[in-house]
Amino acid sequence: MFTGLIETVGILKEMKTRGNYRILTISSSLPVEEIKNGESIACDGACLTVVGVKKGGFTVEASQETVERTILSNYKTGARINLERALRVGDRLGGHFVSGHIDDTGTVDYFKPVGESWELAVKFDLQHDIYVVEKGSVAINGLSLTVNKCRPGWLTVNLIPHTVKVTAIGALKAGDRVNLEFDLIGKYVARLKDNKEKKGLTRDLLKESGW
Repeated sequence: MFTGLIETVGILKEMKTRGNYRILTISSSLPVEEIKNGESIACDGACLTVVGVKKGGFTVEASQETVERTILSNYKTGARINLERALRVGDRLGGHFVSGHIDDTGTVDYFKPVGESWELAVKFDLQHDIYVVEKGSVAINGLSLTVNKCRPGWLTVNLIPHTVKVTAIGALKAGDRVNLEFDLIGKYVARLKDNKEKKGLTRDLLKESGW
C-alpha cells in the first residue's frame, strides 16, 4: 500500500528481458540500507518487487501483466521514474490509499501552465468513467492527485510548482502515455453497486467483493 507521495526520482540504468519478465535496475537516492529483497517499491505508481540491492540503487522485476498494463514497455535507458516505498503502519497518510496496481494507461491531452500552477489533462478508456468524479482522487504515474474536471474518457488535475519540480511528471507532453490507478474505494463501491443491482446485496456478496 502506498500514498501517492513521491519520495524521489530514480534513473533507469538498465532493462533486461528474462522470459516474459522485465528486469529493471534503477539508481536512486533511497537509502539502500533500508531496502530489502522482497519488499515493494512503486515505480511510476506500479508496485514492483525488489530482487537486488547495491550501492546507489536496486533491481526490480516486472511480470508480463505489469508490462502490458503500464508504461514500462516505453522506458528507455535514462528514463526518470517516480519512486515511493510502501507505507509503514503509523505513517502520515498525506495522499490517498494507492495499491500500486495500475488499472490502465492514459494519454496526455495537454500539460500547460495556468498561472503559477500546471494543468494536466489525460484521456483514458471510457470503461473507467465510473471511477472518476470531480474532487475525487486518481494516481497518475504514482502521484496522488485531485480530479478538477472530468467528462467521458477525460480528466484534468492541477499540480503545484513544487510537485512539477521534484517529480518526473514535469517532462510530460501531449501524446505521452501515463500509468493510471483509479480510487480503490471507488472501485469497490462501483462493484458492490453493480452486483446489488444484478442480484441484491448479501453477506456472501460482501465477502466476495473483499469486505
